[in-house]
Amino acid sequence: MTPPVKPAITIEGVIQELDRIIDWSIDQSNRIGYFACLYRKVTVAVKEGIANNTFEDGPRMERLDVIFANRFLEAFRQYQAKERCTKSWLLAFEQAMFWRPLVIQHLMLGMNAHINLDLGIAAAETVKGGSIEDIKPDFFKINDLLLSLIDGVQDQLASISPLMRRLDVIGQFDEMIAGAGIDLARTQAWSVAQAFAAIPEAEWDDKIAELDGKILRTGQRILQPGNGLLIQLGLFVIRLVEFHPVSKKIELLR
Repeated sequence: MTPPVKPAITIEGVIQELDRIIDWSIDQSNRIGYFACLYRKVTVAVKEGIANNTFEDGPRMERLDVIFANRFLEAFRQYQAKERCTKSWLLAFEQAMFWRPLVIQHLMLGMNAHINLDLGIAAAETVKGGSIEDIKPDFFKINDLLLSLIDGVQDQLASISPLMRRLDVIGQFDEMIAGAGIDLARTQAWSVAQAFAAIPEAEWDDKIAELDGKILRTGQRILQPGNGLLIQLGLFVIRLVEFHPVSKKIELLR
């Protein structure tokens, strides 16, 4: 049974909804739980950052965090209800049903949809009626925080796949992912924020559709980082040693 996910109002509410998705993912062995675990860590870190005055405007940062998270929560709800969601999220949700992508590829598919599309839209919505430049410093802080936690999760991934520590040797996997466009997410996300802030809200749906197609292609490159023999051999070997059941891997990442 799909969890009754609902829009969050506060940052604490975001954490509660993510917990629902994680619990459901463990029960259903659904790999979207990998991303939900990572995103929960991000949300907790933002909450702590607000409490510690890390951001220039704490209340505004909480609004951004909630609007940002609600785009994922709504996409998840839409997919589970068989409603239309953005193509970049659809790819992540559909691939969560399959064993072939590595754990890190599942994580990157979620990051691709959420950073490259959702974050910029959320920023523009947060400052609606004001200047997008006002939010720029905090925007980059939350973006960098999100991206930095990918490195932090490597130790947890190593407990799932012992060869994760050798990824730079086997196929230079980090570079492959960067080649798929994730390394550009920081500036791309800000460009998206500026683009949406510069147009009337009535034009947002068309703009989302335009950008979504490009971001979908980035997701497809994440799934197919290269066809070289060493790359494919490396992916194959790592896939073999990701031996834990899906539910166990989610619990390890939690």
